[in-house]
Amino acid sequence: MAFSWWFSRIRSSSRTIFTHLRTSQFQSYTNPSTAVSEVFSSKGRNPYLWWSSYLIPISAASLMLQFQPNYSFSDAFNPNPRGVGVGGKGSTEFVVKGSHKNVPQELINDLKAICGENMSMDYDERFLHGKPQNSFHKAVNIPDIVIFPRSEEEVSLIVNSCNKHKVPIVPYGGATSIEGHTLSPHGGVCIDLSLMKNVKALHIRDMDVVVEPGIGWMELNEYLEPYGLFFPLDPGPGATIGGMCATRCSGSLAVRYGTMRENVISLKVVLANGDVVKTGNRARKSAAGYDLTRLVIGSEGTLGVITEVTLRLQKIPQYSVAARCNFPSIKDAADVAIATMLSGIQVSRVELMDEVQVRAINIANGSNLPETPTLLFEFVGTEAYSREQTMLVQKIASEHNGSDFIFAEEPEAKKELWKMRKEALWACFAMEPSFEAMTTDVCVPLSQLAELISKSKEVLDASPLTCTVVAHAGDGNFHTLILFDPNNEEHRQEAERLNHFMVQAALSMEGTCTGEHGVGTGKMKYLEQELGIENLRTMKRIKLALDPNNIMNPGKLIPPHVCF
Repeated sequence: MAFSWWFSRIRSSSRTIFTHLRTSQFQSYTNPSTAVSEVFSSKGRNPYLWWSSYLIPISAASLMLQFQPNYSFSDAFNPNPRGVGVGGKGSTEFVVKGSHKNVPQELINDLKAICGENMSMDYDERFLHGKPQNSFHKAVNIPDIVIFPRSEEEVSLIVNSCNKHKVPIVPYGGATSIEGHTLSPHGGVCIDLSLMKNVKALHIRDMDVVVEPGIGWMELNEYLEPYGLFFPLDPGPGATIGGMCATRCSGSLAVRYGTMRENVISLKVVLANGDVVKTGNRARKSAAGYDLTRLVIGSEGTLGVITEVTLRLQKIPQYSVAARCNFPSIKDAADVAIATMLSGIQVSRVELMDEVQVRAINIANGSNLPETPTLLFEFVGTEAYSREQTMLVQKIASEHNGSDFIFAEEPEAKKELWKMRKEALWACFAMEPSFEAMTTDVCVPLSQLAELISKSKEVLDASPLTCTVVAHAGDGNFHTLILFDPNNEEHRQEAERLNHFMVQAALSMEGTCTGEHGVGTGKMKYLEQELGIENLRTMKRIKLALDPNNIMNPGKLIPPHVCF
């Protein structure tokens, strides 16, 4: 079978999937360790928007970060004799560093009293939670304790106790983030929210649902399907609603339905002192006070632990059409994506792949697709509307050198058409089975997309590394999968150089270093250039006000050199 090699890759780490099924098989193991290793995993399945659950990339830029044991208004320091700020702007280091102190026995006793057997100090459990499953980011430490609360009340008690002892907290969801968000560079307590996955209330006539943070978006859509509703955001398989809020994720459907920012109505959040804050009611709009909902979305666990989410839902489309078209150049393909959006056509998806990505699919799947830049579309609505939009896009494509425009309406035909995009990531490893992938995540104003991709392709094609391009072309967001040997320093530096080039190009076009993956540790070094130092100081003031002991996911999002 063409993908047998892929299944062998996944099988080696399949034990990570079953970890979340355990509720009480925990042991005590008190020997702290700083060991790190590579873990690669893909888990979960997609019940509705099946093909898009395979879009998750593997990794992004890596760096090193270190914090003082006693926090202050500034985490700036300079152990590097060459003057490169560690973890801040200009950093090119790989391993995330951090200080570590032993967890007090009193805290351990408190946590046992709160959660009973739903906590673990077992080394394997801690090691698993200390290494992101879809990233090669590493840290010198792993969590000292992993705890599995079952309720908002337990989360509040856990956080309050950790704050009392000034022990770091790292919230943990589906472990699908790729920028080092769930690393524990300072040890501490990892709060795994996988047991909090209930649907608390479904309001069909209001088209909203109230859920706990540990439920996955695919599980939620399974629950909603009998009611004719679905939640439209579609990141990688295994992603949970809490983590999706924390990273402000999106996915292939964002071009039609928006990102997490537009699809969350309100939240409940446990702050660093254990207080539970409700950010709003279920009204679709409100002008009542500060928008705390949007403050927490994208905060990556640095301001609090999300314990409840109220989500906006959509009706399952009545009808859909999928289409594919080939182009002689990547610029032609990007131009069609831009022209389609400017035409006012309400596409559901616009996905782009370059010729290298199509070649990978041919190698992996034994197919014989034309190895040219390719666009994939999805149109939804009534049958007549979907067909009309398909014909309009076909006309636009023909005006930009498009060829072999085909479309499908039957379920199996649509599934086959989307197969090439579904398998894009895994197909890359057919070209380099022993390599890892560094994934860029830049996003620019839509009018700049064609220029950015064209410039990037020139540099990527000249690199000795194999690089593929996949893009959510309808909203200006594209990823490059850079295959490299993580044990080869020259490879890693070249991958970092390519990533840096694309980030700088995007920023020069008033874009962003991360369209949907978040900051974590991997993108901190670009934030001052993108947002400005006053922006970062403002974020740090907010962080200090809500988390004066800096226990909430320390070492993420805000660069350590920011002072005031």
